Amino acid sequence: MQASCGCHHHGPEAERAQTRQVFWLFSGTAFLLNTYLAGWLFPDNPLVAEFCAATGALLLALPIFWTAIKDIGRGRMNMNELVALAVLAAMAQGDFRTAGLVSFFMLLALLIENKSAQGAHAAIENLVKLTPTSARRLTADQREEEVQAAALQIGDLVRLRPGDAVPADGVVVRGETTLNEAMITGESLPRDKGPDEEVFAGSQNLTGVVEIRVTRIGGETAIGRVRSLILAAEQTKLPITRIIDRTMRFYTPLILMIAAIVWFITDDWNRVISLLVLSCPCAIILATPTAMVAALSAAARRGILIKNVGDLETAARIQAVVFDKTGTLTTGELGVVRLAPQPGINPSDLLFAAASSETFSHHPVAAAVCNLATSTGLATVEPTNVHEEPGQGVRADVAGARVLTGRASWLTAQGIRSEALARDAASDQEAVSTLFIARDGTYLGWIGLQDQVRPEAASVLETLRNQVGVKRIAMVTGDRTRVAREVAASIVCTEVESECLPGGKVDFVNQVKRDGYQVAFIGDGVNDAPALAASDIGIAMGAAGNDIAIHSATIALMNNDLNRIPFLITLSRQARNLVYQNLLVGLAFIIGGIVMSSMNYVNPVVAAILHNAGTIIVVFNSARLVRTREQA
Repeated sequence: MQASCGCHHHGPEAERAQTRQVFWLFSGTAFLLNTYLAGWLFPDNPLVAEFCAATGALLLALPIFWTAIKDIGRGRMNMNELVALAVLAAMAQGDFRTAGLVSFFMLLALLIENKSAQGAHAAIENLVKLTPTSARRLTADQREEEVQAAALQIGDLVRLRPGDAVPADGVVVRGETTLNEAMITGESLPRDKGPDEEVFAGSQNLTGVVEIRVTRIGGETAIGRVRSLILAAEQTKLPITRIIDRTMRFYTPLILMIAAIVWFITDDWNRVISLLVLSCPCAIILATPTAMVAALSAAARRGILIKNVGDLETAARIQAVVFDKTGTLTTGELGVVRLAPQPGINPSDLLFAAASSETFSHHPVAAAVCNLATSTGLATVEPTNVHEEPGQGVRADVAGARVLTGRASWLTAQGIRSEALARDAASDQEAVSTLFIARDGTYLGWIGLQDQVRPEAASVLETLRNQVGVKRIAMVTGDRTRVAREVAASIVCTEVESECLPGGKVDFVNQVKRDGYQVAFIGDGVNDAPALAASDIGIAMGAAGNDIAIHSATIALMNNDLNRIPFLITLSRQARNLVYQNLLVGLAFIIGGIVMSSMNYVNPVVAAILHNAGTIIVVFNSARLVRTREQA
């Protein structure tokens, strides 16, 4: 048997069932109102009023009776049987007005619960609605043809115009544009996209015309996987929910026994009816699922994918957070951290020579140098006679001068003889990657580059310590010790483990767990997969389009914003607190209802109103969680 309140079904069948319930509600209510009208119009003929009362009570009670019969046929035991018995008891006494009013309020409660459950799913189902039904596919002769999005195949070329939604995951092959990816990654700012950059189904094209090559379709797209995993998460249960389910097996027989005792002692059917109505455990049954669905919706809206609601309970108990460095606390992209020109050489001349010679190179070092020149407004020139030796350097003519940029050993091999070059090459530059530059045989100096720390990293660690209350924060990396310590110092992380292989990261996580902490590990989901699996909560960064990240972690962030970490822990704690609040509300209404009914303090109609009040309090208390925001 399974505890249920009949409000956990979704989709077309649920909508049809809700439509039928609305029909019965309005039809029965019309007859019930006519009861009082008939009593006023035909005071000498009470049969008219009684007929209206009986018809209205029957119409209102039919959905409840039908649900109870189906539950019994399926071997379920839940609140519907208690409501049905209460209505039958009122009818057996000939009190059809009471039976009708009780049925009205109970049916209204079911409708409110169904509507609330559907509203909680709106944020999730909107993911699907964002995906367009049609697409502009390009033929071999570059003509557009309108096709169903479901008909797209991997490898198809699709043209996007401003205002279009992306029909499938793909890669930009021509053009540049700006996309709004908020519903997939949770990032509020639009992203600029150019050739070779990935786009996701459901994103909104804001500006340019681009052509994309389809790489994933249907349920394999990022948005499809997010939806399926979120819906799968809703089917999982917290430990407290499983306890409630087991308890409900004995709940209905217990209530029936209490009702029999009350009737035996008082011989008052009104007390029994009130007791059966107020003892319906709808608020308790809704306590956990409404809070969890609200939490899943709030997380999904911010690009946090939770695969099992049990992970929310675990996240609420997190005491230690372990970060991978590269790609997690840092961007994984090089940036210039130092310009070291020789005496008499202007830093802008050094950057001009390096950036101009590297203009056509696709190496990450070249990209970092050129990005700095662009951001500082330094005008560069296109090089000529460019020759690049992979892994060594670039030789090019810049403004009539021969420029060499690359390793010190390569410059020496190219005939650059300089004591300063030898001295700089021999000095300890372990914390940075170095690019040496020479012009017309003269050594100009070197440029230092380093993986860039995410701008929000330091504030996130401070938030975790001071506001969220995480007791232990550590950073692990396979990088060199000096590099690791410089990054840790910049973000105020006092515990650092460097030069760790994947197995070493697992050992560190296990040691923290042995120290008595609940551990969350945050990594990129690829080389960090073993540590993600070893921790109590594994959180993968930037999981949009990353199959390994989604499958290796228990929770996946669809973007690289570290602010989602304290938000996730705070959200999980709020969800846990809401569950406890909801359970207390449900228990208070049940226990208080049994006592008040037994002592004849409430009649059946008031009991039905109080039951509705308890249910509504629980539903709206949980709904507050949907609008939870990140801490400022």
